Amino acid sequence: MNKKQQLDMQTLKRLLSYLKQYKGRFLFVLICILMSAGASVLASLFLETLIDDYITPLLVQAVPDFSGLLRVIIMMAGIYLIGVLATLFYNRMMAVISQGILKDIRDQMFSHMQTLPIKYFDTHSHGDVMSHYTNDTDTLRQMMSQSVPQLFSSVITIVAVFFAMLSISIWMTLFVLVFVVIILQVVKKVAGNSGKYFVRQQESIGDVNGYIEEMINGQKVVKVFCHEDKAKEMFDEKNEKLFGEASQANTYANILMPIMNNLGYILYVLIAIVGGALGIWGVTNVSLTGVGVITLGMIASFLQLSRSFIQPLGQVSQQLSAIIMALAGARRIFQLIDEESEADNGYVTLVNAKYENGVLTETPERTGLWAWKHPHEDGTLTYAELKGKVRMFDVDFGYEENKVVLHNITLYAEPGQKVAFVGATGAGKTTITNLINRFYDIADGKIRYDGININKIRKSDLRRSLGIVLQDVNLFTGTVMENLRYGKLDATDEDCIAAAKRANADGFIRMLPDGYDTVLSGDGSGLSQGQRQLISIARAAVADPPVMILDEATSSIDTRTEAIVQRGMDALMKGRTVFVIAHRLSTVQNSDVIMVLELGEIIERGSHQELIQKHGKYYQLYTGAFELA
Repeated sequence: MNKKQQLDMQTLKRLLSYLKQYKGRFLFVLICILMSAGASVLASLFLETLIDDYITPLLVQAVPDFSGLLRVIIMMAGIYLIGVLATLFYNRMMAVISQGILKDIRDQMFSHMQTLPIKYFDTHSHGDVMSHYTNDTDTLRQMMSQSVPQLFSSVITIVAVFFAMLSISIWMTLFVLVFVVIILQVVKKVAGNSGKYFVRQQESIGDVNGYIEEMINGQKVVKVFCHEDKAKEMFDEKNEKLFGEASQANTYANILMPIMNNLGYILYVLIAIVGGALGIWGVTNVSLTGVGVITLGMIASFLQLSRSFIQPLGQVSQQLSAIIMALAGARRIFQLIDEESEADNGYVTLVNAKYENGVLTETPERTGLWAWKHPHEDGTLTYAELKGKVRMFDVDFGYEENKVVLHNITLYAEPGQKVAFVGATGAGKTTITNLINRFYDIADGKIRYDGININKIRKSDLRRSLGIVLQDVNLFTGTVMENLRYGKLDATDEDCIAAAKRANADGFIRMLPDGYDTVLSGDGSGLSQGQRQLISIARAAVADPPVMILDEATSSIDTRTEAIVQRGMDALMKGRTVFVIAHRLSTVQNSDVIMVLELGEIIERGSHQELIQKHGKYYQLYTGAFELA
């Protein structure tokens, strides 16, 4: 428990560090809180003066003069007005500050998320990641806009009221302190149980969100396999867990304030009894202002102060649950922010180049010629033309440390060659392309790109040189034109249209309601799978990369369209190094080299004709079935 509390304090300290850039506004909030607390205490102390110096004398006057009483009441009204305005100002300002902090946190989260390796997203459900931006940040909003100012206000009020009570009667103050110790023991017990369940609640919310996101993405599969009942059963199980933890957390949180209120009422009655008894018995009153007797005004003022003393304690305890829940959310957010970014020690960069007098030089404009810019220790720079020669030497790799999926992979891809990978699902075809992209780093062996170890190439530049068309297409909310321009933001409309024509996408795009200006939403859900794939291919054509990776790029297109698209892709691939992953063997027959993978190893390599003549695995696949299961 101590360790958890210490962690909470570290999280709270880190969270409050975001206030630094708002310190001017927060100082204004603190001043307003001081004014609000001061007004509350002054009003309570003024009650003693009002009763003893104005109301009591009027009771014995034959002809009461109410002018002094009216003046004092107006003064009290002014004090209360100052308190109300100060409270209004600091609450409005804290709303601005809290939203600013949440914006900063969301910006930091999203920026850092862009630096995380693919492995993070492979091992965390998308719904749970989304929960960081929704539920977790919402708990922070409540904490920053309500709980933090309430906490400061309550602490300042408690201190001010404590000294105000001492200025009236030390005896009654000691009685209040004894009672407060009892109250704090109750708060500690209830709030401790509440906090434990609030932490579990936040984790369960992430789990439920992750499951919902998974079910939404797989809704067609759920319906096809009549899995609705099992899906509901699984959801009920997760939802039941969330219900139990949320119920426990909120039960303790909700009973806290009523307990505090009732204990406050009991204290109110006890102070009235104790104060009255001290006054009747004539006990000498001791206070910070001196020694005397207890008057009716003192008791009335002290009763009001006791309410002002207990109420902040109740407010602190009420906000405690919100603070604990927010810290649970903040811990999850900081866990994301603290995730280790994708390591990149590369220093070789990709630049636009041109030949001047036979010498390769760097140029700012796009020439269609690319070069690797290689800095040396002596400060000199050398440029080497990007040709697209890829080499892999004895590469071993496993997604998990003790589970190797690629064994001793060696391959050579010459500039302009079309290299195809075929094999059953799970053979390691996509894994090879993931390694070329450095989505994952190899365990053993070497990968060289134009003779440069890819670990020396900056990842962003390496990936800029590679165009990828995946089997699972991702389109983004925006127009068709914006989606085509995704990989090359400076591409003109004419460039995009020309690329669409090469990919045979121009025809159906022009038939859309607004043509190239048609807005796509929901990952292009209004388009067929084939149409989405054609846009994906055209997008890669716009980027015009030196090396292309086609991962089942035509698997969602019918055979007739595939033949047309294949011609466009052949034109796109001309002069480029191309890696093709295909189940449909008819699409790889014109490849320069075909590599057959089985259980993470290359078991055959050669051209289509060479492999047919070998009568090996490829021959069996080709003659037995044109598509791999």
